[in-house]
Amino acid sequence: QVQLVESGGGLVQPGGSLRLSCAASGMIFSINAMGWYRQAAGKKRELVAAITSGGSTNYADSVKGRFTISRDNAKKTVYLQMNSLKPEDTAVYYCNADIHTGWTRRDYWGQGTQITVSS
Repeated sequence: QVQLVESGGGLVQPGGSLRLSCAASGMIFSINAMGWYRQAAGKKRELVAAITSGGSTNYADSVKGRFTISRDNAKKTVYLQMNSLKPEDTAVYYCNADIHTGWTRRDYWGQGTQITVSS
């Protein structure tokens, strides 16, 4: 069984910072791209940031310059450093990873972590 476990969400004031972590565990042969998505109330899930196994990154326009995605391949962990947070960043954030188990290759999702930006 493959699991993605997220941590680091919570309540933060506008202009504040948070760091999310997502660790993959289980029968993993290799991890390709990893990323973070978010879903605000009443809206569709959207890509926030993604990173390939080689370290190439991609960001949503709304977070460029404020968020930084990184990964530690040895720890099978992806991070999202979020700075200058805005109320519109409020959402449930989900970790995603393209994982090859040796038998199958597919996307896996974390359980989601709530981030609320409010004064």
